[in-house]
Amino acid sequence: MPMHFIYLFVAVIAETIGTTALQASQQFTRLGPSVTAIVAYGISFYLLTLTLKVLPVGVMYAIWSGSGIVLIAIIGWVVFRQTLDLPAIIGMAMILAGIVVIQLYSKTATH
Repeated sequence: MPMHFIYLFVAVIAETIGTTALQASQQFTRLGPSVTAIVAYGISFYLLTLTLKVLPVGVMYAIWSGSGIVLIAIIGWVVFRQTLDLPAIIGMAMILAGIVVIQLYSKTATH
């Protein structure tokens, strides 16, 4: 697997950790989750800069944000007991389908 995709994968994981910590920080009133959110976002953005050396910003951002949306929705459902209705699930399935289309068929996403 090319390094830029590893950077992007780790950036998605770091962003997901940061967003989960953001929820747990209770609007930055809890120190540990607040620091975790800031550090995780810093790592994510740094790795995104490395990814941008190879991937166009639109493709990179679509993969990063789309993957993050789906992962955070799953974490919200499992960890924070937040509910998802059918339109939300269908919308997220469409986001995932878009990521798959970009990866499999787009000539702008270098493989």
